[in-house]
Amino acid sequence: MRQIVLDTETTGLDFQQGHRLIEIGGVELINRQLTGKHYHQYINPNKTIDEEAVKIHGITHKMLQDKPVFADIADEFLAFIQGAELVIHNAEFDLGFIDYEIQMIKADYGNTVQHCSVIDTLKMARDNHPGQRNTLDALCKRYDVDNSSRTLHGALLDAEILAEVYLKMTGGQVDILIQHGANSGVSSNPIRRLSADRSPLRVLKANPDELAEHHKMYDW
Repeated sequence: MRQIVLDTETTGLDFQQGHRLIEIGGVELINRQLTGKHYHQYINPNKTIDEEAVKIHGITHKMLQDKPVFADIADEFLAFIQGAELVIHNAEFDLGFIDYEIQMIKADYGNTVQHCSVIDTLKMARDNHPGQRNTLDALCKRYDVDNSSRTLHGALLDAEILAEVYLKMTGGQVDILIQHGANSGVSSNPIRRLSADRSPLRVLKANPDELAEHHKMYDW
């Protein structure tokens, strides 16, 4: 199973207001193992970046002036994600921007979901932890993932962190067994079964006074 854990950075919060992609980062998992293969690209959006967005990711317009536009990297990017299962935190946000960029270049690529299936770890976290904070930083704390290097958002760094969070979110008992030296999720401790010819268990029944107290407690 091939998965790409993906993140993006943008000029602002809403592509419907003309905001654009400025960074894409993705790391590859095969059969839940990081392969070391990744995709990372800064993109020239040909527009200014909101000051509030710069405070989040630290990427300025000057830093992107010599970078390619999305049309120049679209083929390479789509080839990297083709046929994979994308793992994204708040997938609606990232896919909205990616699909907007695809539409802008008027190429016959279709939408991202025509190339990949998608897992949204934000939706997964909300289902697993309703009523709690489910930002990436909150999940790092909950699943004991080191995010000390995340002073600013960055697409590739956040994808790497999300990959570890996702594996811990979905690993369950298998991860615990691996940590204790078991192989393939099978405990090395033998199962202890009771003898078939053991003495029958003694059954103690409640007396009338105990039954009366029981009924009184539950107001029967």
